[in-house]
Formats: sequence, structure tokens, C-alpha cells
Amino acid sequence: MQTAYINHPLCLKHDMGSNHPESPLRLHAIEDQLIAAGIFDFLQQHQAPEATLAQLHRVHEADYVEIIAKNVPQQGLIYLDADTAMNPFSYQAALRAAGAAVLGVDLVMAGQVENAFCSVRPPGHHAGRAQPMGFCIFNNVAVGAAHALQHHGLQRVAIADFDVHHGNGTENFS
Repeated sequence: MQTAYINHPLCLKHDMGSNHPESPLRLHAIEDQLIAAGIFDFLQQHQAPEATLAQLHRVHEADYVEIIAKNVPQQGLIYLDADTAMNPFSYQAALRAAGAAVLGVDLVMAGQVENAFCSVRPPGHHAGRAQPMGFCIFNNVAVGAAHALQHHGLQRVAIADFDVHHGNGTENFS
């Protein structure tokens, strides 16, 4: 059984500035390591679709999603909080990042793959119901988990968070 590798070129365009630790270089480094390890060619590759508003609204307040969409800058950066910036491509990249989690769940639940790896930006486990946090605009992890519960009828979903610190946004959705 294969592993799905889900990404989208727009995720590389989400950039929070040259000095920000969350950088497009992260996705290049991941792909480089997969290639160097000889794994990349064995992955079933998929481009991430956009998450729908209904999928986002399962975990985010509608007003929050609307505020993010309305505040996309025409150029440059705007800061949503002290750590999280948005450029003209960030909203679309965030929709694709959350959509990757949904696609990953769908592929696993359909038995098309055994597991899925979403190589996306912005990351998504800190954002809360109505606030960005820790580089995260939408909570991709919670969007995927809510999709598994509501669309696929699962009773429980386990989330293994291996960041340096807890995924406080994801914890809010349990």
C-alpha cells in the first residue's frame, strides 16, 4: 500500500519574510530529504485542493474565516498576530494546506493509501477557532480530524503532534 504525498505549489508562495523561521525553504528541505532517501518516487503524489468554507467552518468561526479572506494584502505583509504574517498568496495557500488534510483523510478512508503526508504551508495546529497563532492561519489538523469525524462517521480520531511544544489550537477542538 502506498503513502500519499500531498502538496501544492501555492504553499511555496506563502512567505512571512526573509527572517521568519517558517519559510518556503522548509518544503524544499523536506522534498530534498525524501529524494535523497530514495523514497520520493514511491509516494503517490497529489496536489492539494482548496478546503471548502463548510470544511473550515467545522472548526473555525465563520466571522474569522471571512476576516482572513477580506484582509489579504495586495502586496507586502500584514501581521495577523506577533508570529503570523500573511502575504498576497497566503490565504490561497492556507486553503490548500487545510484541503490537503481533507484529501489525506479521504484517500486513507477510501483505502487508496495506507497513510498520507501533507507537505504544506502555512502549518496548522496552533490556530484556534477565531485566531491565528504560531505561524498558523487555519488549523489544518483540526479541519482534517473534523472531516474524518463528520464526513466519514468516525467516532474518535487520534492526533500525534510532534512539534517542539503542544498544538494548543488543536487541543481546543477536542
